[in-house]
This record gives sequence, C-alpha cells and structure tokens, in this order.
Amino acid sequence: MAVYTEVTDEALAAFLEEYPIGGLVAFRGIAEGVENSNFQLRTTTGDFILTLYEKRVDPADLPWFLGLMEHLAAHGITCPRPVAGRDGQALRTLCRRPAAITTFLPGVWPRVVRTEHCAPLGNALARFHLAGAGYAPTRHNALDPSGWPPLMERCRPDANSVAPGLAAELDAAQTRILAAWPHDLPRGHIHADLFPDNVFFLDGKVSGLIDFYFAATDLLAYDLAVCLNAWCFEPDFEFNVTRARAMCRAYEAVRPLSPAERDALPVLCQGAALRFALTRLYDWIHTPPGALVTRKDPMEYVHRLRFHLQAGSPGAYGL
Repeated sequence: MAVYTEVTDEALAAFLEEYPIGGLVAFRGIAEGVENSNFQLRTTTGDFILTLYEKRVDPADLPWFLGLMEHLAAHGITCPRPVAGRDGQALRTLCRRPAAITTFLPGVWPRVVRTEHCAPLGNALARFHLAGAGYAPTRHNALDPSGWPPLMERCRPDANSVAPGLAAELDAAQTRILAAWPHDLPRGHIHADLFPDNVFFLDGKVSGLIDFYFAATDLLAYDLAVCLNAWCFEPDFEFNVTRARAMCRAYEAVRPLSPAERDALPVLCQGAALRFALTRLYDWIHTPPGALVTRKDPMEYVHRLRFHLQAGSPGAYGL
C-alpha cells in the first residue's frame, strides 16, 4: 500500500488550477511503493504521476531529487520529469504534504527477472552514471558505510529474534566489510535503489527509471553492486552468474570499470547486501502492527550477503 494521505476532489481541483496541464479526467491511488503517496493522474492533455512526499523523506532534499530528474531527462535518460506549475515551480504543497507532478512513463516492471532484462539494465545504469556527471549539486548518502553501525546498534537488541545468532553474524560481516571498503574509486550520482520495480520495460527495452528518492553522490561501482544484488539471485538465493555477466558487459560497453573498481566489486556487493539487510531488519523490528507498509524479509539479504562474503574475486560476477 502506498497511499498514506488521502486527497479530496476539492483539494485536487484547486491544486491542478496551479498547472497548465488541462482539466481532470481520472485519478487513482497507486498501491506499489513504500515511501510516498502516489497517484496516477489523467488530464485532458495526458497522463501524469502525482506524488505526496511523506515523513520519511526530508523536504530539504526534494529540490536536489527533482533537479537531478530534470537534468537526467534533459540528457537522454528516460525518467519522470518534474512538471512546473504556472509560476515555474515544480515543488508545491497539497494536503499539508510537499507534492509534485511528474510525467508518466509507459511500460511495466518485470515481476520475474530474466537474463534478457539484465543487459538493458546494465546499459541504462551506465548511461545514467555518465549523464549525471553534469549535475553539479551533491547529496550525501545517509546509508553509506558510515550509516551502518548506528543502524546496527538500533537493530541489535532484537536481531536474534529474527534468526538465532543474527546479531553476531552481521557484526562480523560489518567489521570485515568496513575494514576493506574502498574510498578512492570514481564517484558520481547513483540511484542506490534500482530494484526491478523501479525499472520499466517495453518491447524488451528499458522504457524508464523511476523512484530517485534514495539517490545520492557516492561510488559509481557501488550502484552496480546494488543491481547485482537485486537482479542476479534466484528465488533459492543461488547467484545467477549469467545474468551478472550480461549486466556487467552491457554496463562496461558504455562506461568501462577501472581495474580498482573491478577488484573492489566483491566488497561493494557485500556492502550493498549488508545495507539492505540492515534497513530491512530495522523495518522488520520497528514497524508497528497494522502499519500500511508491508515489511520485507531481511533474511533475503542475509543469504545474499553470505554468498558475497565467499566470493573470492571479480570472476564470481562474470568479469
């Protein structure tokens, strides 16, 4: 469920008066996603997405996110483009929430990931990294390695209720990963959350990248590691090296990895798996009963983490 704030017909009508996008034809909530309230909006001029930004999103970050999306769209990346109001501003307020309208993208996200999805995804990720280079503002990644120990401390008291010995396992993994973490790799703007439900496909090609609200400035190869975690494991947590090879080759056809990035890929994948294990563990423990957010099982990423900790070289990822 991803509608936390209801929008009345009267409030929406007044809101749309501020935009030159025609009159309302249809309006419905979108049930996917976990961070914000999203609505599909149809007016007499076309289809759009209306987003109300909820409490987990810092309003101070919204101009950076919207600016990045505008920049990427202007540089050939198919992503939602913020729609400016009559006053030239894209960010507004609706029902006491920050709100924005963006363009609608055609396509569907893959419910079942196949190898043929991975090369287009790798290509799109690399093009995003190159296009983002011209966007000057930066944003700190609050979930980079500096954010993991405090998150672990907040999870520690209840971690073993999720799985026996989980706290010690995650402690050991965190110590190992932080000691090996690289700090001098190429940096730029990353999506940081490019899971299958944030990538639309149409006719076998990527038709859009969405949900940039974890985007930040960080190691570019870390973004590839996030995608290897999200796209290249089977339901039984076996790593699919064929998918990984297709993704990495397509990425490198656009933006070749440096030797240092290749060497660091195992630890970057370990870090990405730990990051999502910890955030899922936190939500698993702290989400109150009856909340609208559907909790995601942290053990799915603990299994991924175990694989990466055993991967001895970039060859494990098809490089």
